[in-house]
Amino acid sequence: MTGWTWPRWPTWLFKYRVGLALLWGLLVAGIAVAVNVAGVHVVGSIDGWERWLHTHAAHLFVWRLLLYTATAYGWWRMRQRLRQREPGTETHQRLLRVEIAAVATIMLLEGSQLLRSG
Repeated sequence: MTGWTWPRWPTWLFKYRVGLALLWGLLVAGIAVAVNVAGVHVVGSIDGWERWLHTHAAHLFVWRLLLYTATAYGWWRMRQRLRQREPGTETHQRLLRVEIAAVATIMLLEGSQLLRSG
């Protein structure tokens, strides 16, 4: 019988880009949690925080639109540089799939917000 060994971690987990993406994801999630905890603390209760969010839904929608616009502008600039560097049809198809997925995701997220508040 062999002795107990440490579990093997997937090697992709320790690659620089994956680690950086995981770190950014954890950072964004941590900031979201901190903002919600601070909001509940400032307003006084979870019910008060939900009322505040509902009251300011239009302002938050405008904020999200500004973020979507800034992201789309950055994507457009990155897309232009990538198309100059890799002018093939495979690159175009890849970008098109990502763009369709991003727009569909945004539409689903905003649609769910509209249905929830409507």
